[in-house]
Amino acid sequence: MEIEAELVPGRGGIFLVEVDGRVVAKKTIEGFPTTDQIVHEVARALG
Repeated sequence: MEIEAELVPGRGGIFLVEVDGRVVAKKTIEGFPTTDQIVHEVARALG
């Protein structure tokens, strides 16, 4: 399986991870998701 990642510069501390236009991980008041959380959510979305 091939995954293409794109870094899109933004403002205001926004951090979103999207798969096919759907947000699967994001920065919250508690902080950033861990690498393991991001990988898990992306894998789940690709199912």
